[in-house]
Amino acid sequence: MIFGKTKMELKVGIFVFLGLVILFVFILSIGSFKTWTSGYHVNFIFTFVNGIKVGAPVRFAGVDVGEVKGLEFMPADRKSQKNKIRIDCWLKREIKIPVDSTVWVNTLGLLGEKYIEIIPGQNYGKCLAENESLIGQDPLPMHEVTVKLKQIAEDLEVNLGRLKNKEGTIGKLLYDDAIYKEVETMISDLRRNPWKLFWKTKEKKQ
Repeated sequence: MIFGKTKMELKVGIFVFLGLVILFVFILSIGSFKTWTSGYHVNFIFTFVNGIKVGAPVRFAGVDVGEVKGLEFMPADRKSQKNKIRIDCWLKREIKIPVDSTVWVNTLGLLGEKYIEIIPGQNYGKCLAENESLIGQDPLPMHEVTVKLKQIAEDLEVNLGRLKNKEGTIGKLLYDDAIYKEVETMISDLRRNPWKLFWKTKEKKQ
């Protein structure tokens, strides 16, 4: 009886152990830990990051190759006089980023998820080493987009008003009947006397 009980406890212990191992692997996968993958860290510097967060994906030529691990605020200095944000990114070891690559914060899908987009450059002879930094292109703030759209709408309204008031060359062409009559008269004259077209051309050449 004792031996049977011990054997049953051993089976239960093995079952529990396997369950804990599976749970541990599942947690690591959900948390996107890179325990079993070799990689390195690089930094991207921006003055505006448009709401990107830790855990956001990093894409190289459109392929997921890493993720954002940290954000660090850098106060303005005398040289730049602008606040900067340093984004710490983890990348797979086999990914090499040329120093002439273009980096910016992009938006994914309709939900607006932010991620780091890297378009590789041409200078593969010089790539970012671990913990080196690259200056990124700042995304356009939404309020600036709104201001530009408002300005375009105002300019369009002004131009439409000028057209309605018969101002400018286009306004006169659209609303001035005298110009239409002159054009019709010229066309009718050329139809009756097509030789005038050649005569005027020769006159201009002389």
